Amino acid sequence: MADRTAPNCHLRLEWVYGYRGHQCRNNLYYTAAKEIVYFVAGVGVVYNTREHKQKFYLGHNDDIISLALHPERVLVATGQVGKEPYICVWDSYTVQTVSILKDVHSHGVACLAFDLEGQCLVSVGLDSKNTICVWDWRRGKVLAAAPGHTDRIFDISWDLYQPSKLVSCGVKHIKFWSLCGNALTPKRGVFGKTGELQTILCLACAKDEVTYSGALNGDIYVWKGINLMRTVQGAHGSGIFSMNACEEGFATGGRDGCVRLWDLNFKPITVIDLRETDQGYKGLSVRSVCWRGDHILVGTQDSEIFEVVVHDRNKPFLIMQGHCEGELWALAVHPTKPLAMTGSDDRSVRIWSLIDHALIARCNMEEPIRCAAVSTDGIHLALGMKDGSFTILRVRDMTEVVHIKDRKEAIHELKYSPDGAHLAVGSNDNSVDIYGVVQRYKKVGECIGSNSFITHMDWSTDSKFLQSNDGSGRRLFYRMPSGKEVTNREELKLVQWASWTCVLGPEVNGIWPKYSAINDINSVDANFNNQVLVTADDYGLVKLLRYPCIKKGAKFKKYLGHSAHITNVRWSHDYQWVITIGGADHSVFQWKFVPERKSKEALHIAPQETLADSNSEESDSDQSDVPEMDSEIEQETQLTYRRQVCPCDVRVFVFQRFYMGHDDDILCLAIHPLKDFVATGQVGRDSSVHIWDTETLKPMSVLKGFHQLGVCTLDFSADGKRLASVGLDDNHTIVLWDWRKGEKLSAMCGSKDKIFVVKINPYLADKLITAGVKHMKFWHKAGGGLIGRKGSMGKTETMMCAVYGWSEEMVFSGTCTGDICIWRDMFLMKTVKAHDGPVFSMHALEKGFVTGGKDGIVALWDDTFERCLKTYAIKRAVLAPGSKGLLLEDNPSIRAISLGHGHILVGTKNGEILEVDKSGPITLLVQGHMEGEVWGLATHPHLPLCATVSNDRTLRIWDLSPSHCMLAVRKLRKGGRCCCFSPDGKALAVGLNDGSFLIVNADTLEDLVSFHHRKDIITDIKFSPGSGKYLAVASGDTFVDIYNVMSSKRVGVCKGCLNSITHLDWDRRGKLLQVNTSAKEQFFFEAPRGKRQTIPATEVEKVDWSSWTCVLGTSVEGIWPVISEITEVTSACLSNDKKVLATGDDLGYIKLFRYPIRGKYAKFKRYVAHSTHVTNVRWTHEDSLLVTAGGGDTSLMIWAHESETHRELRQCDSEESDIESEDDGGYDSDVTKENEINYTIKALSTNMRPMTGVKPHLQMKEPSLDERPPVSRALPQPEKLQTNNVGKKKRPIDDLVLDLVFGYRGNDCRNNVHYLNDGADIIYHTASIGIVLNLTTSCQSFYIEHSDDILCLTINQHPKFPNVVATGQVATSPSIHVWDAMTKQTLSVLRCFHSGGVCSVSFSATGKLLLSVGLDSEHTITIWKWQEGGKVASRIGHTQRIFVAEFRPDSDTHFVSVGIKHVRFWTLAGRALLSKKGVLSSIEDARMQTMLSVAFGANNLTFTGTISGDVCVWKEHILIRIVAKAHTGPVFTMYTTLRDGLIVTGGKERPSKEGGALKLWDQELKRCRAFRLETGQVIDCVRSVCRGKGKILVGTRNAEIIEVGEKNAACNILVNGHMDGPIWGLGTHPTRDVFLSAAEDGTVRLWDIAEKKMLNKVSLGHPACTISYSPEGDMVAIGMKNGEFIILLVASLKIWGKKRDRRSSIQDIRFSPNSRYLAVGSCESAVDFYDLSLGPQLNRINCCRDIPSFVMQMDFSADSMYIQVSTGAYKRLVYEVPSGKQVTEQSHIDRITWATWTSVLGDEVVGIWSRNTDKADVTCACVSHSGLNVVTGDDFGMVKLFDFPCPDKFAKHKRFLGHSAHLTNIRITNGDRFVVSAGGDDRSLFVWRCVHAPH
Repeated sequence: MADRTAPNCHLRLEWVYGYRGHQCRNNLYYTAAKEIVYFVAGVGVVYNTREHKQKFYLGHNDDIISLALHPERVLVATGQVGKEPYICVWDSYTVQTVSILKDVHSHGVACLAFDLEGQCLVSVGLDSKNTICVWDWRRGKVLAAAPGHTDRIFDISWDLYQPSKLVSCGVKHIKFWSLCGNALTPKRGVFGKTGELQTILCLACAKDEVTYSGALNGDIYVWKGINLMRTVQGAHGSGIFSMNACEEGFATGGRDGCVRLWDLNFKPITVIDLRETDQGYKGLSVRSVCWRGDHILVGTQDSEIFEVVVHDRNKPFLIMQGHCEGELWALAVHPTKPLAMTGSDDRSVRIWSLIDHALIARCNMEEPIRCAAVSTDGIHLALGMKDGSFTILRVRDMTEVVHIKDRKEAIHELKYSPDGAHLAVGSNDNSVDIYGVVQRYKKVGECIGSNSFITHMDWSTDSKFLQSNDGSGRRLFYRMPSGKEVTNREELKLVQWASWTCVLGPEVNGIWPKYSAINDINSVDANFNNQVLVTADDYGLVKLLRYPCIKKGAKFKKYLGHSAHITNVRWSHDYQWVITIGGADHSVFQWKFVPERKSKEALHIAPQETLADSNSEESDSDQSDVPEMDSEIEQETQLTYRRQVCPCDVRVFVFQRFYMGHDDDILCLAIHPLKDFVATGQVGRDSSVHIWDTETLKPMSVLKGFHQLGVCTLDFSADGKRLASVGLDDNHTIVLWDWRKGEKLSAMCGSKDKIFVVKINPYLADKLITAGVKHMKFWHKAGGGLIGRKGSMGKTETMMCAVYGWSEEMVFSGTCTGDICIWRDMFLMKTVKAHDGPVFSMHALEKGFVTGGKDGIVALWDDTFERCLKTYAIKRAVLAPGSKGLLLEDNPSIRAISLGHGHILVGTKNGEILEVDKSGPITLLVQGHMEGEVWGLATHPHLPLCATVSNDRTLRIWDLSPSHCMLAVRKLRKGGRCCCFSPDGKALAVGLNDGSFLIVNADTLEDLVSFHHRKDIITDIKFSPGSGKYLAVASGDTFVDIYNVMSSKRVGVCKGCLNSITHLDWDRRGKLLQVNTSAKEQFFFEAPRGKRQTIPATEVEKVDWSSWTCVLGTSVEGIWPVISEITEVTSACLSNDKKVLATGDDLGYIKLFRYPIRGKYAKFKRYVAHSTHVTNVRWTHEDSLLVTAGGGDTSLMIWAHESETHRELRQCDSEESDIESEDDGGYDSDVTKENEINYTIKALSTNMRPMTGVKPHLQMKEPSLDERPPVSRALPQPEKLQTNNVGKKKRPIDDLVLDLVFGYRGNDCRNNVHYLNDGADIIYHTASIGIVLNLTTSCQSFYIEHSDDILCLTINQHPKFPNVVATGQVATSPSIHVWDAMTKQTLSVLRCFHSGGVCSVSFSATGKLLLSVGLDSEHTITIWKWQEGGKVASRIGHTQRIFVAEFRPDSDTHFVSVGIKHVRFWTLAGRALLSKKGVLSSIEDARMQTMLSVAFGANNLTFTGTISGDVCVWKEHILIRIVAKAHTGPVFTMYTTLRDGLIVTGGKERPSKEGGALKLWDQELKRCRAFRLETGQVIDCVRSVCRGKGKILVGTRNAEIIEVGEKNAACNILVNGHMDGPIWGLGTHPTRDVFLSAAEDGTVRLWDIAEKKMLNKVSLGHPACTISYSPEGDMVAIGMKNGEFIILLVASLKIWGKKRDRRSSIQDIRFSPNSRYLAVGSCESAVDFYDLSLGPQLNRINCCRDIPSFVMQMDFSADSMYIQVSTGAYKRLVYEVPSGKQVTEQSHIDRITWATWTSVLGDEVVGIWSRNTDKADVTCACVSHSGLNVVTGDDFGMVKLFDFPCPDKFAKHKRFLGHSAHLTNIRITNGDRFVVSAGGDDRSLFVWRCVHAPH
């Protein structure tokens, strides 16, 4: 039998010929040691040119395509392609990995760059968004990521002179990035007129924000900031591929084959044209340059590397060559010399010297070459071509001997016969031709027989036979030289083959995997001398196997390096080397062969080589060399975890306390080395590890999101800071955590086989070991990854346990055969026999070790495992006299050992925990059932005992009194399913799984009687009440048998059920049986005969049942959950006082209901305890305890029951049921509005007015008659617009600066007004700007970085962060900005996943964490470290809207969220968020209402304000008090004062003598003082409160901000605004800097710009739509929504006149410039004229007809003769005044001079319409008084400034952001001093100061 193991020899990579120049650039550099670093295929190469040596980095598993050099020039970062590509940072000196960065990019990593300090690395992905990612590479952590561009990015670089700035470039773009927080924000480079927009290929940064970049056309573009400053034309003839900056300047290389050097100011120094040098050739293209001192490295497209010395630049040295474009297939080795020949699709054939590692000859052919062979004498070289021809060359001088073309398709294989007489040529035409060498290659034979292309051929040693393989997988034999097929296989038995390169045949069966029919092995070659075979396949693997390998799936060693397919492999003539060639990577690899005898000496090879040595994964073929497996291990490896491995999880300690944080089975446990913390890991789809405190039982940290299926082992580091965990997924992922922060430090696939243990090195926390099935691995951390190496041992054994010894390199492991292996570093030193059977557990002591095995023996050893000091056998006989309970069997298998204070704790397979004293006595502490489900449970009728029976074939009696121990146990011959005590407690009946049952004595457990009448399982068994005369036995075969206990006879059978019976109960008289079946049917039978009865539901309840364990019937209808198809209620039990029903279900929940439970979906309390289904629940006889049995977790739990009367307020383990009360505490319009509001995202906004027709910029213009050349006599065209300041020189407006904002967002946002600087300033927001208002100067300053509306604002109250503000906005992917309120500096930007917007933000007590809540459908809650921009944790908040979430003012880990019908109390544990719902049941009739606000008190008190006006007071998460009607309406806001603990509340309330909407309370919310807000409103509604020194700041729904004095209750209004929008009307005074606004809220307000305040407001009682001053400024006209208009006198505010001639809203109203006429435009498509000189009765004198749609804007001409009207159909019309006749002649219209221009339509303003107004419109415009500018407002909320007129489409403009969506109106004040814009959605007025251009 051939040896089945992998061969002992191995390969070592010695040289790589080639360099990757294609599709890559900037990948060639000098390291600090003056070595050259580059890459080829999947290998990083460090080439020392002086010594001509190469070192290799082999950490990648696919093609490397990018490389960056660390500024210190020792470390290198490389990025690869692949589905899950990663980046490796490695040391170019040792070629060891320093860090692995993964899990961000997909497809590949296209570019890399280090920053100036080398702390950060930036990478660009190849995914569709070209993601840019910034890493803290040492920690393997992502600092920021952002989509880079829609098209490919070619280069990225850090600005070396400005921190946290980057530049990227690519297809048709260049972007300048700034890094702030976790956000990368780009600005696109502006090409402007200086250069054309084109693809930028490379870049370099210089001082003073200057960036140099190389473009596709060969120009250099020079950028200053983001603008193109100048270009260097024609720097290269075509694309510039590479640019390299060094101390002296810059080097550039391009497609034209030139390298140019430039000085630091980009003045040219010199040019080197490589095409002109002696090594040059036409088409040479430079892909990479590196300039250092006087040396320049150049990498070319054709895989060459040149080194140029600057002063001798005409003689470049060619230091590396390789094949160029096209696949590389041909490989042949010289028969007598160390030479290899290769030929490729690049048409070149090359000869390489294997000793000198150099190219010695090269010859170019006419056709692509596909195969090669050298004649036996080494004189001729045959080359097969792609076109079907072949050529013979002389090796000596590469001259052609002959060229023959007999075939049409490619020649894929040719071979000379061993005697040198013939050449066999195999082609894709399915045939092999034989040529005679001496006859000048005349064709002498032909082999026909294949029906597919020929892939491989071999000659026999005597040259008489040829074997071939073809593409269909057939192997054929031919006689030579005739080519006749040999069909009789007998002749071939003795044939010896000269070479073996075929992939088919019995000798090489082992190269194919066992169960696959794939043909991905391209080439093999056998080494007969050493009996090894080397193969090359499509996955880039080189494998070494034994030869011959007969059985499929042989063991191998594998080597990576080639990235994609390897096309050919050959041994050199003397078997010293293996040569492999890569198809796509054009590279030639030369491997040194290290035979067996040498590999023993090779233990001291440099570390890189052990790494290169084949992490050879063994294949799992028939394990002839593996001893037979132990059944227990077999079970454990094949487990799909649905059972306990830790038998210690049977929670029945003597004095027990429980940690209930997990939601599924706990599989593993680790104890913190220094503190009383425990880490436990669980199974489950998304399993987690909890670290909890054993004192408080509170979770400290929860680690989630990495392990699928479960966590199987854990270990803490010696300092307790790190935790290692291993998952149950297929790769057994290993993760190393910083558990307190919840951060993943590193992760890696562990092994294909199961891992049993992980241990962190106690001396070096960066190292760890894992042990498991057939492997032992040694790992060390590298950045975000782990690097592992297998321990080298002879045959691989399965390791069951491992520990570190007394020094960092000593490791001891226990195997499945009972040996202890002793390791030093990774090498096995020796093994010691320790146990019979597997060693399951071992532990290190101070001096020595303790081990436990399957043989039931605990052994103590000395510290070198030289000798065994003592053994303890676990037997019944040695149990200490005082030990409670019983051992199930002697010498149980030992599964766990732990040490403490002179004792050894031992866990056994039978679920026992024992304590062994060092001196010998053994005490039993804990017992439980073993594997198998526990179903049977019965409680004793009058003693505190219970009996259980389980599938582990034991019957046990347990003591429920405080000693909690097992009293008796007996083995049964079968597993059991049910049991029951007789009414006197003396007998115990047990039903077994095989259909038999027995009755045993309840004390001794000896058999009394047994029956076997049924085939199927016995499912329930019950004695009749009273004397216990009858016994009812229910079985799975649908019958209930009734036995007479005394006479031991069966007396009746109940028939008629269709399904298996699940539960049965007797009535009190012992006459009636109630039965449930598995199909949810309910039946009744009469005892003793078993006759079936039908009883109506109403009667069933009247029957007095002796017990109730059934789950069906009207009296228990409510126990079935809403989704009962999925969850079965498995068991129930009614307490003996008939008040409480307990149920157990399939999800592991135990629920308590009040009995009877009529109606569906009743309320309950639920308890989580069992990990799988609860199989049974029973009350004890006096209802004091509830006993529950778990199925798969084999545990028995005992719950103390506290009856209603004497329950103290303790923390309970229950959760309330999820079914919420229907009413949520009332209705409030404001709350409903806030809940249902859909925030408009500006970028997606649509038009506000219902427009129809074609937009102006899309209309076709009819040519006017006046376009013929003017005759000189014609009058000059008049001014378009009358200019008001004619005397001065006209100056255009150059820019707008935001000066003032009137408005505050109070109607749908809350808690958004705060004091700053001890009350000197206040901060609030409106639209998308944050406003800081100084109360003394009343000056405003603005934060304007948000791109859309701000929704929430909070300030950091920690003294370390003064004036730090956080604001969150609306957006599809919104951001939170953290900024300094005084300097307006952005401190951090947090991009978040809350789609829709951020509705609440809150800082933690230390000020370092920030909490945010999203508006997405899941209302996600996220916690950030805002300074770094790191996300700490994130979790779904609630199904319904969350209004507010706030940190407790004294905590960084606890916060509370409130919202629609819920309040939740959250804890941040590491990276996980855990929450508890508020528990209401402690207060009678309390219901969950909608909660709106939250405040905090000392001692863990929380106050929440509700929609009904009550305030709830919570202690922890339990409701303890309700402050009824704290306000009469909803309590919208609460504020906790940190310095004295007083609480301010604000709500909705009518002002009265006693109270108002603002109240100040004491710390406990017992007493309060109310304040009245003097606002004059009927109902005050407070939305925001904040308390400073003696002052309270209040924000109201009516957009006012008021300051209230605490002492005198005086109110001072600081901010005014319109309370409801939109603000439609805007009118500026003709001479003063005041203006009027009219809005939907029915008020007209007068604002003073200089005084910065509201002067007056008039309530009209109806929504107002438009407003206008008369030319003198003495009258005001107001148009209303109901069609009425009013004229007021400004001086007295008296009404001068009013009129209502229309029924729909007035859109615009205007006085004529001569003050005679009033024009009123309405929605009824009409303009009415009124003559004001006729007095105030206002009779309409005329109107304009034929207006196609509603009127938008109107303007009078300067002479009051005409009016222009813009309409909703995008048409502008001109009418005569006052006749109302339309003017149609264009030439006439062109001569009119207008008094004002507010129209958005007309040829003069076509340019104001932008390209993206297809859904949204330009809504308003206003031309300046100078007539030189027009300002516009649009539906996107932008203010734009254009030149006037702007008749060309898409005119240039400046844009100003700040408003929300929909601007309604815009006006310029007199003298062009200010622009006033009015917001629709934001109800705010912005005043912009005009900056005029200088003269």
